[in-house]
Amino acid sequence: MISRSALTRGTQLALRRQATGKTAQRGFAAAASEHSSYESTNIAGINVASRDDHGPTTRLAIVAKAGTRYQPLPGLTIGLEEFAFKNTKKRSALRIVRESELLGGQLSAFHTREALVLQASFLREHLPYFAELLAEVVSETKYTTYEFHEDVERVLALKKYKVEASALALDDAHTTAFHTGLGAPVQLASTVPVAEYLNENTVAAFADAAYTKPNMAVVADGASQAGLSKWIDQFFKDVSSSSQSSLNTTGSKYFGGEQRTAKPGPNAYIIAFPGYSLSSPSPELAVIVALLGGQSNVKWAPGFTLLSKAAAHAVGGHARATNYAYSDAGLLTIEIGGSASAVRKIAEESVTGLKKVAASGVSKEDLTKAIAKAKFDLLAASELGGVGLVSSGTSLIHGQQPIQFSSTLKSLESVTADKVKSAAKALLDGKATVVAVGDLHVLPFAEEIGLRLTLDIDRQKRNLLLSKQHRRIITMAFAWKAAGISYNRYLAIAARAVRRSLKEDKRIIAERRGESELRVAKWQNGKQGDPKNLAEANAALAVENASAGSS
Repeated sequence: MISRSALTRGTQLALRRQATGKTAQRGFAAAASEHSSYESTNIAGINVASRDDHGPTTRLAIVAKAGTRYQPLPGLTIGLEEFAFKNTKKRSALRIVRESELLGGQLSAFHTREALVLQASFLREHLPYFAELLAEVVSETKYTTYEFHEDVERVLALKKYKVEASALALDDAHTTAFHTGLGAPVQLASTVPVAEYLNENTVAAFADAAYTKPNMAVVADGASQAGLSKWIDQFFKDVSSSSQSSLNTTGSKYFGGEQRTAKPGPNAYIIAFPGYSLSSPSPELAVIVALLGGQSNVKWAPGFTLLSKAAAHAVGGHARATNYAYSDAGLLTIEIGGSASAVRKIAEESVTGLKKVAASGVSKEDLTKAIAKAKFDLLAASELGGVGLVSSGTSLIHGQQPIQFSSTLKSLESVTADKVKSAAKALLDGKATVVAVGDLHVLPFAEEIGLRLTLDIDRQKRNLLLSKQHRRIITMAFAWKAAGISYNRYLAIAARAVRRSLKEDKRIIAERRGESELRVAKWQNGKQGDPKNLAEANAALAVENASAGSS
């Protein structure tokens, strides 16, 4: 056996490099492994999606079609969320909490614009208990008056005053972009009136419409489909299959526009465009979102993204780009915050950078970085933040299939610089949505940063209407042709009309000053009488008629 001391320093370095190379090679191979997607099926009339990574923990969630988009009255979604894991017909709220803590589980409820999510995280072997608990929450919750006043109403009053400027701006952006439906605010702001709409009865009626089998999906991360099928079939059989009331499922329509709200404190500014939806993903827009970026990936450099570079030049400001994907629409946003001057500078530079991409494209190096970042953001959001669980459930309750990561990653790899350029140009040519919250004296208007709030097609229609009116005026000059007369005859008729009009004008002027050019229709000494004062002529005529009557 060769001792370590017998090896030269060069040999040791060579062996070390070889070992390092093998380690790096194994690391890249592991990173390139295919990411598992959610597998969907239907169990007992309920759409179910699951993904099993064979880990020690499981995350189980019910995704119901009860987001703010579908609430018939303001505040019902938040009210239904606050009633989650309260008293049921079988368990009290205290018992639910104590049993979950004894099993090491975590319970949570939250909502998005399209869904209400009831989620439980627990050890893998406790799947039966938490499956039964979630089924009990959606089918047997008691919406009592005292719980509404003590546990729900007081919480809502506190939430009203915790809304930050960034959240308010995001709600305003959706309201401006979509008006109703997706435009309903997610946050319960202090200006939203809910007292006259929200009570235990309206919440119970909304739960009856939302907690039905067609309007919910069960999504599991860390559970096999076979094991999940057994417990769902057993515990969810009492969930209603229909309801007496129905949800408003009107499709979304993008409007765009501008909204400005004066508010003391932090400033928020949002620039938004139509984005891609869950049903119609766009890899080009996903790459643009990654190219816009936001926070740098390393702390000692601004990074390659447009927004991180802009934020580096504006002290006290920050920005990020996000695409909010929904079932039938999407909103691509640039969210900016910080001091008013920094927000203004970042907004100007972000639009300038986007216009450069639309005009001259993007470099090969930046495109490669953006594609890699888009792929990482997709997989990281699915694994770490549970976004994949919510998006998969949202797709299922809208009759769509969960995202397939392998095909999505391939579509991102096929994006070219020309596609990114065309997509950026389409965004700027469309109608933007701009929202400002904060110091409106400094925060810019949309026109000041070079964004348009009206479409080119609207201007074309307006110009076409004006041109038609202009052509109509021109054709009126040739009306004599349509009348079938000669041009000289037309001039003679026009001259006669002018003379008659002038004579009428003279008569009116004469009457106004008390004199008339009309002659008395009576012959004196063989000729027509001289012009007389109209009043005097009438008086003489009256005297003459009176004398003739007396004789």
